[in-house]
Amino acid sequence: MHEALLAPLIFDARGSRVRSATIKDVAERAGVSLKTVSRVINNEPSVHARTRAKVQREIDALGYQPDPSARSLRSTRAYALGLVYDNPNAHYIINLQRGVLSVCRSSGFGLQIHPCDSSSPKLADELCELVRRSRLAGLVLAPPMSEQVELIRTLSEAKIPFMRIISARKDPQDGYPCVYVDDRDAAYAITEHLIQLGHQRIGFLWGGREHRSSPERYQGYEDALKDYGITLDRKLIVPGDYTFDDGFRGARKLLALKDRPSAIFGSNDEIAAGVLAAAHSDGINVPYDLSIAGFEDSPFSKQSWPALTTARQATEEIARHAAQRLIDDLQRDANGEPVNSTNEGFSPELVVRGSTAPRHTAPPKR
Repeated sequence: MHEALLAPLIFDARGSRVRSATIKDVAERAGVSLKTVSRVINNEPSVHARTRAKVQREIDALGYQPDPSARSLRSTRAYALGLVYDNPNAHYIINLQRGVLSVCRSSGFGLQIHPCDSSSPKLADELCELVRRSRLAGLVLAPPMSEQVELIRTLSEAKIPFMRIISARKDPQDGYPCVYVDDRDAAYAITEHLIQLGHQRIGFLWGGREHRSSPERYQGYEDALKDYGITLDRKLIVPGDYTFDDGFRGARKLLALKDRPSAIFGSNDEIAAGVLAAAHSDGINVPYDLSIAGFEDSPFSKQSWPALTTARQATEEIARHAAQRLIDDLQRDANGEPVNSTNEGFSPELVVRGSTAPRHTAPPKR
């Protein structure tokens, strides 16, 4: 899907629509050439400050925004980004798209959404062809593509600008730009919350292992158990993917144990919602017979009953920062300036809701 910015409209004295505003309208109102307007739009440093201010006033007055696809055709530079993802979590993808799109709109860039198969052996060729065919200025890479070392190396060697969104406790400092998310510490906080409620048998349901967030979240779970002197029981750990169905299946497996857990931590909210459904189907009272926690703070974490304890991951904000960083780097490179080498990190925050309670707590009397 290609998201182009629509040009604003010109109205006559009676307020009737005449046509869309164009770069020619801006030039005529500012008393400058089309080339000068183009230089202002492209933020080229050669424009005098007074001229730039005059042109910008007319751009603002008309509400003019350039069509990114037309700009790319007229210019040697490209004015569209690609968002590349492969993730079964629809809510994550929607928030990712919103974040990147908001920056593209405000910066005069188009956006091309590109879902793909992260396991494809031809993925690198596919993305290189995507950039060439669609004249993209760069790519925003979501997990798990953003965490595939060979793919990143190939894109770099092909001189394709990109920005990664990855799971990491700290800046990887691997020479490639990224926005990183500290999943490990957030998972530690969730597990610690359950332990402090008195739970010691805490089940853990994995997400997809091709995502670095899965081992990072598991590591937070394991580290919290270790720090509180709780022996790790492998029977309480179930592999799976970031889906409701895997959460349901994993929960049924854990709840069938003779010594079943008193709490279950799902690696994302979809998994946790599956756990909640399994508990309800077995007549288990949540949170008094079983505490459940998820991760990411997706919409249904607040809409479920009870609402899910989770880790608030600001996916839309993270995506905005990734897109803005990429566009800023593209602009610096176009102006012959060094790109930003400082990567930015985010830490999801624990959100306690009704799905967790102290162990052996009786439900309130009605």
